[in-house]
Amino acid sequence: MLPDFSEYKFDILSLIISIDFTFTKSYNKSSKSLVRINKRTHEREAHHQEKMGDHMRIGEKIKRLRLENGLTQEELANRCELSKGFISQVERDMTSPSIASLVDILESLGTNLNDFFSEDEDEKIVFTPEDVFEKIDEDLGYGLRWIIPNAQKNDMEPIILTIETGGSYAEDTPHQGEEFGYVMQGTIQVKHGKKKFKAKKGDSFYYKCNANHNITNVGKSIAKVLMVGTPPFF
Repeated sequence: MLPDFSEYKFDILSLIISIDFTFTKSYNKSSKSLVRINKRTHEREAHHQEKMGDHMRIGEKIKRLRLENGLTQEELANRCELSKGFISQVERDMTSPSIASLVDILESLGTNLNDFFSEDEDEKIVFTPEDVFEKIDEDLGYGLRWIIPNAQKNDMEPIILTIETGGSYAEDTPHQGEEFGYVMQGTIQVKHGKKKFKAKKGDSFYYKCNANHNITNVGKSIAKVLMVGTPPFF
């Protein structure tokens, strides 16, 4: 015979009702907590987006930098391998560029992400050896030291050119601008077009970049030259 559970039916029913009430109460309490949490999160996100809104309107600043560099929208687009229409939309804040596209745009304008968004920092006046960037060409026997970082955004670009004995700085083809040099050490030969000029320590030279030009070390020791180009070209 099967056991008679009738005497337990009210206890079982009471237990089920108790469990269901407890679960429902707990669920409703949790749901209300989740609603409050989600509401607070949404409010924080909305506040953050509102606060960041002005900072993300970068179009006007990009346009100002473009005009300062004397570039048209098409010229800037070509440098970045982007379309003129896209540059136009970015400048009007109708679209936001990806990080990669923004980096390309800023590099073409002579700046970088850090400097672009560091509006509150004072303009740096004094630079130290830690700011220097150096490039060495062992094949031609010269080295370039950019003593002012990100000088491409300025009107002038100063560098220190070091040339090994018998070495030569890469010959440049004609381009817009002018270059000045002061021989700090050694003896060099300045070639401008078909003409050649000799300069030693303490001498200076200045020429327009409307012809092929380069500098060669013709002395018996390392030559060092302080050079300034305008607009930036090195």
